[in-house]
This record gives sequence, C-alpha cells and structure tokens, in this order.
Amino acid sequence: MDQFTLNLLVVGATFALYIGIAIWARAGSTAEFYAAGRGVHPVLNGMATGADWMSAASFISMAGIIAFSGYDASTYLMGWTGGYVLLAMLVAPYLRKFGKFTVPEFIGDRFYSQAARNVAVICLIVASITYVIGQMTGVGVAFSRFLEVDNTTGLFIGAAIVFLYAVLGGMKGITYTQVAQYVVLIIAYTIPAIFISLQLTGNPIPALGLFSNDVNTGAPILSTLNDTIEALGFKSYTGQHDSTLNMFLFTMTLMIGTAGLPHVIVRFFTVPTVADARSSAGWALVFISLLYLTAPAVGAMARLNLINTFYPEGVSQPAVELSQIETSPQNLWVRNWATTGLLTFDDKNGDGRIEYNANPATNELDVNRDIITLANPEIANLPGWVIALVAAGGLAAALSTAAGLLMAISSAVSHDLIKSQFNPGISEKGELLAARISMAVAIVVATYLGLNPPGFAAQTVALAFGLAASSIFPALMMGIFSKKVNNVGAATGMLVGLTTTLVYIFLHKGWFFVASTASFSDADPMILTIKSTSFGAVGALLNFIAAYVVTGMTKEAPEDIQELVESIRIPKGAGTATDH
Repeated sequence: MDQFTLNLLVVGATFALYIGIAIWARAGSTAEFYAAGRGVHPVLNGMATGADWMSAASFISMAGIIAFSGYDASTYLMGWTGGYVLLAMLVAPYLRKFGKFTVPEFIGDRFYSQAARNVAVICLIVASITYVIGQMTGVGVAFSRFLEVDNTTGLFIGAAIVFLYAVLGGMKGITYTQVAQYVVLIIAYTIPAIFISLQLTGNPIPALGLFSNDVNTGAPILSTLNDTIEALGFKSYTGQHDSTLNMFLFTMTLMIGTAGLPHVIVRFFTVPTVADARSSAGWALVFISLLYLTAPAVGAMARLNLINTFYPEGVSQPAVELSQIETSPQNLWVRNWATTGLLTFDDKNGDGRIEYNANPATNELDVNRDIITLANPEIANLPGWVIALVAAGGLAAALSTAAGLLMAISSAVSHDLIKSQFNPGISEKGELLAARISMAVAIVVATYLGLNPPGFAAQTVALAFGLAASSIFPALMMGIFSKKVNNVGAATGMLVGLTTTLVYIFLHKGWFFVASTASFSDADPMILTIKSTSFGAVGALLNFIAAYVVTGMTKEAPEDIQELVESIRIPKGAGTATDH
C-alpha cells in the first residue's frame, strides 16, 4: 500500500471517530453546550484538557523550535508546564466554586459591571483569535504534506472538520472528542520518538536517550549535536544565547498566560465539584508531561538526523550530491516536503551539492520549523504506518485546540454579549443557535487569518499567551484574591494590559500582522531585549498597577461583593454566585 493511501485510511478513520463522537454527544441544552452538563469525570476531563492544551504549537511546532534554538527554547517547556501549577492552585477551584459558564461571566458578576464583562469578552476574543491562527497554521502544514494538497486547501479541509464536530457537539461533544484525540496524539508522538531514540542511542525512553551516548560516535548525543552544528557555523545547542531578562519574562508570560487562557479555564467548569476541578488539573499535568518530557529529545534527535541527511559521511566531508536528493529513495522525504513549499533547496553555486550551514550567502537549504515533528519519522526512514500515525496525531492536536478556542469564542458572543446584554429574554434554543452561528463565523475569520500567520505556530501561540497574560490573568487574580478592587479599576486594568501588549506586538509583527508595517523586529526589540512574545508579563504588571491606582481614586467594591469574594476563597461546594 502506498503512503498516500495509508495516510488517508488512518487520518480518515480518526476523523470518522471524532465526528461520530460529536453526533453521539450532541448538546441538547445550553448547560451541555457550554459546560458539558457539569458531569465529566476528572480523569477524562484531565485527558480532554491535555488534548485541548497540546495544540499544534506543542505537537507540531515546539520540537521544531527546540531543534533549531536548543537551550533557549526550554522556556516553552518551563512556561507551559509551570502555568498549570498556577492554574491548579490559584484559578481552577475558585472559578468552579463561583459556578458560572464563562470567564467573562465571572468577571462581570465579581466586578458587578456589564462594562467589565464586555471588556473581558474583547480580551477573550482577541487572545483566542490569535491563538487559533496558530492552530490553523498547524492544520495547513499537516494536510499539505500528508494529503498531498497545498497549504491553503489543507487549511480549508481542517476548518470544515472543526466546523462539523465543534458546532454540532458544543462542549459536551468537544470534551469526549478531545479524550479520543489525546489518545491518538500521545501515541503518535511517543512511538516514533521511541524508534528514533533506539536508532541513535539504543535507549527506548526518549527522555533518557537525550542524555545517553550516540551509538555512532560513542559520545553523549548532546555533545555530538553541539560539535556537529558548531562545525556548520551555528550557535551551540546547549548554550544560552538569548538575554536572561527576555527568557525570564517569556517564561512568566507563558505561565500566567496559561492560567488566563479562557479555553483552558472553561474546562474546569465541566466537572461536578470543586475537588474535581483540582483533581482535573493534576491529571492534566500528568497527561501533558508525557509529551513534554519527550519533546526535547524529539527536537534534538530530529536536528541531528536532518544534518546527517545532508552530510551522510559527517560534516567534515562534502555535502550530499543534488542528484541523490533528487533521485535517492532514502531522500524521498526531502522531495515530498519540497512540494509543500515548507522546505526548499537550491544549488546556488552550481557544484552539484546541497550545502547546509549558518551562512546565508552559502546556505542552500531552508527548513520551516513547523515540519520537524511531522517529517521526523520520514527523515529516520521509519515504517509507513508510523508516518500516517504522526499525521493523524498532528491533526488531532491542532483540531482539538481549535475546537476549544472556538467554543470559548462562541460562548463569549452568545452568552456574554447576546444573552446578557442585547437579548436577555432569548430562549435556550435561540441561544444555542446564536452560539453555533458565532462559532461558524469565528471559524471563517480564523481560517482567513491562518492563511498569513505572523510566525511559526508556536510563536503565534506565544503571542496569544501574552495577550491573555496581560489582560485576563490579572483580572482573575484580583477578582479572587482582592476584595477592594472595584469595577472601574478592573476594566481599566484589562484595557491597559491588552492595549499596551497588543501595540507592542503590532510594532514588532506589523499592524494586524501585516509584516510590512512593523517598526521593530524581535531581533532588534523596542525596549531593552524584550521580544514581542515576552511582553505579556510587562503588560500584566501594567494591568495590576492601573487597576489598583484607579481603585484607590474611586469608590471601593460594595460590601456584598467583598463578602462574595471572601466566600469564593473557601474551596468548598460548587454553588453559584447567588448562593452566597
């Protein structure tokens, strides 16, 4: 059976499973559409959260960023896992205690203000749309190779699949679909990693193989990789090249952004009790760690295999001949990915060889970071079924998170805007219809923006974390732990955090992500060494300062609201705000 047919069978089978689950778990009420009826078991919710979390950025792009950035990219791992600790300890149980459907609903009730709720909706939509651009980027990358279509067509196919199971099932359908997607993606990620770790180090556990010896050189594999890339003029793999200030701010941005992402937070509204919310967060960390412990090994080993493809006799010997790239069965993967436009090679000097090095003038190979994980089994010449499995896993990761994000957006529009402000008397059936229509519109917008993303999938997602960190996280923290902050202070803080971070991002990435309008670049930042992906932590600080300053200048929160906040901080029961 040829690879294309195998890909179709495996990917098609998983898609049929997702859509079947969505139909089986179709939401029939707003409680099921928004919060899965609050009846999801904490272990299943932890697994669904893991799938919701391990997006195209984690599955498809993170290993590529690590492969080409080395030690500097460890901030992704520290920030994204550390954020779940904050989420489990400081956010999830308290919001579940409050008993509402959405994050803007909590902010609106806690800060006794429709205006604050509307600002929270704006923050949620901006962060979620930015995030979903990264997912659509990943969908396009995966489809473009494994279904042998161009990037744009892949994007449209992925959007159609998300539309079918997200719009039909709501949170109930998405939850059980994500459980299936987690199983698919974790198997798809670890199996090729085990194969490749065995090939290069003889160790079947990739996380341990990263610190084992290379079977060819006998030296530690990280030392072999360091020596190899330095010989080609690249920076050392294990050395720090970014500034400590930027790495610290980036890690903080990812951590507090994680604890402020609405599509992740809403997962903890789906369990029966506050204790289950804490348990879900713990299980989510377990399921996420299975992939995150493997990712550094995938990145390092993929980089070494990539170099060995173009220097089969070692970097001290001449590079591979162009004729081998164009005809050799072993190099079929290069030709396959070249057809997508995500890998290009060009014999600039006409010597009949393809040089790969750090010098832009002589380098003849360009590899998009987002293809590394998906191309990894092909580079290592693994069996066809493994390649097909990775394709299914990458699509599961991208589609699961895209569905969660679209759920958060549709809930904000239908529940927090239409029902709470424009049409309070809307029927449950009408609200469900509004939610589904808003989700469909969000899919169209996200697909359009995904055609021209502002960076690699993981970089685009990091921007979304910065927006959530600077706008939503401080409001949640002040709403839970500060009795004094009032409605004007909270709304002002969110606007200050969102605006400053968004402007900083646009100055570096281009206004509305049009690259030609950028005034600065991350290589030459506007302030010190702070890149656009790291500014979320600064925006969060400005949010806190603005909120407390404005609160000090205005009337403090009413007594009943202060008593409400006091009761929320006791993680017991699961009543609604009106019960206190």
